[in-house]
Amino acid sequence: MNVAVDHIATDQPPDDSKARDLDYGWQSGNQVQLLENGEAYFPAVFEALRGAEREILLETFILFEDKVGVELHSILIEAAQRGVKVVVSLDGFGCGELSPGFLRELAEAGVMVQMFDPAPKTLGIRTNWFRRLHRKIVVVDARVAFIGGINFSADHLADFGPEAKQDYSVQVIGPAVADLHHFALAQSGRQVRSRRGWRRRQQRPSPWTNEPGDGLVRLIYRDNIQHRDDIEEAYIHALSQARQRVVIANAYFFPGYRLLREIRNAARRGVQVQLIMQGQPDVLLAKLAARMLYDYLLKDGVVIHEYCQRPLHGKVALVDDEWSTVGSSNLDPLSLALNLEANVLIRDRAFNQQLYERLEALAHNHCQTMPEKRKPRLWLWRLTVGFLVFHVMRHFPVLASWLPAHKPRLKPFEATPHDV
Repeated sequence: MNVAVDHIATDQPPDDSKARDLDYGWQSGNQVQLLENGEAYFPAVFEALRGAEREILLETFILFEDKVGVELHSILIEAAQRGVKVVVSLDGFGCGELSPGFLRELAEAGVMVQMFDPAPKTLGIRTNWFRRLHRKIVVVDARVAFIGGINFSADHLADFGPEAKQDYSVQVIGPAVADLHHFALAQSGRQVRSRRGWRRRQQRPSPWTNEPGDGLVRLIYRDNIQHRDDIEEAYIHALSQARQRVVIANAYFFPGYRLLREIRNAARRGVQVQLIMQGQPDVLLAKLAARMLYDYLLKDGVVIHEYCQRPLHGKVALVDDEWSTVGSSNLDPLSLALNLEANVLIRDRAFNQQLYERLEALAHNHCQTMPEKRKPRLWLWRLTVGFLVFHVMRHFPVLASWLPAHKPRLKPFEATPHDV
């Protein structure tokens, strides 16, 4: 059984002249709501999905068959059965444990299920580690969108226990939804029409709200074709303009020298720079890698907190009292050089202040602050190793091209005969 698709898409945009180089500008008049953890995110997304009338576009890195995944599964099936076009794009690594029956039920209901780079296990081990579809985007009826770092899994809920993740997403209503809609359509391989028509539709009254917002929003993303450095460059530009404060909360922190230099330079010119890192990591290597960079930053006044209550999974930042970003991109080689990622940039003072207050509470109530003076033992060795590891990872796509060809593809779900 095949799930119908218009065509198969690789990690570059489909062959459409309007979608070949997707580059989005700032859109004004948006309402942006911060959603912290699954307790805020899942109810908002599920309400929007239940109210869908025409179309649902959903892509996620992880979908598990737990209580969150089962509820999403039910909502999507019900939407498809009432005539809503539902397109679900999943990552073959992050969603590699989904049962064929779970996917088959979606397909039989009319949900168009697509898997990015699916691959069978080799000796019981998944080998499709790199160039993941790491984005988390939901767009409903081209009227409301959600983007951030939260996957569809119960480990984003506090009742999961000590391993529950701390994370953030945003809900966007307004003109910027047209860009998210356009992007999600193009990346899923759907036919992309003129964005001008979507702009006109966005001006019509929305079922979610009739009130314009104050937020400027811009969609940025990275792919492995024309937008390799867009997210990194956005961080660098914002940091270079910082005058008062910078707060970065990032789960996997191991950026390149240019971004590290801008963080250090901001602190040197008197900006209050705070980094919130993992203290209880879900991947121990992430903590060890980040700590290799601490001395370089601490000596110039950067304040580093390690969140110790549970694993930090957030990918958010703010600069001064207006600029913020929320999305799927970590600040490590995988996100900055390999994965397919998407963030939104937000210029909104109220949103910036809300995010600042949430992160300040996190830092003061649940974090351990690293001492300003640390023993410089083996500092040069750690920095050298860190530099080499980063640049090996950063050039991994080129190195990988020397191996037998492997291009990750977005493929329709296919059930084998014994699964039907």
